[in-house]
Amino acid sequence: MASLTKNGRKALIILFKDFCSYHNANSLSKYLGISRVGTMKMLKKLHKEELLIDKKIGKSTVYKPNLSDDYVIDLISFLLSDEANSFKRWKDEFKGLFKNERVVMLYGSTIKNYAKARDIDVMIIRKKGDSGEIYKLIAERQKFIPKKIHVVDLTPEEFGKNLKQKQKAILDIVKNAVILYGQNRYVDLIKNVTSI
Repeated sequence: MASLTKNGRKALIILFKDFCSYHNANSLSKYLGISRVGTMKMLKKLHKEELLIDKKIGKSTVYKPNLSDDYVIDLISFLLSDEANSFKRWKDEFKGLFKNERVVMLYGSTIKNYAKARDIDVMIIRKKGDSGEIYKLIAERQKFIPKKIHVVDLTPEEFGKNLKQKQKAILDIVKNAVILYGQNRYVDLIKNVTSI
């Protein structure tokens, strides 16, 4: 079993969420706020533990999570769940949306500062024909929340198509969202469109 530092956990989440970018020690150190050398040591350790895969591009080595390993998939699902625990209020508000293999994601300014947010942005990945029930549940929640709830709902096929076409709006959501519910399903959906 791998032992992860706080920065190791953060690095795995960044590399997973920002799957369209190629991150090396230099680029990742800026996100982590630690030295390039410290980041390089951490990445090499994670690679040695088979949590990451690497690829040489020119003189640089870039890293991605090893999504062909079930342990890494479970670990990333856990890290996403752990991240969601910092947003318990929103987990409680939107728990009624989580069923039928749905993924419920919170994104936008609400994550950074609810007081300054104009609305609450939620993305739901759901089965085809599930929209009616979702919007009924959102209308119920809206009665108790003073800010407008803005919903983007997609089927897994639509979500995958948007990712493959590198739709900027969807990629920005993926990069910054907190996965409130459906972390395992979400990791599977991202796994299908990532590569190094």
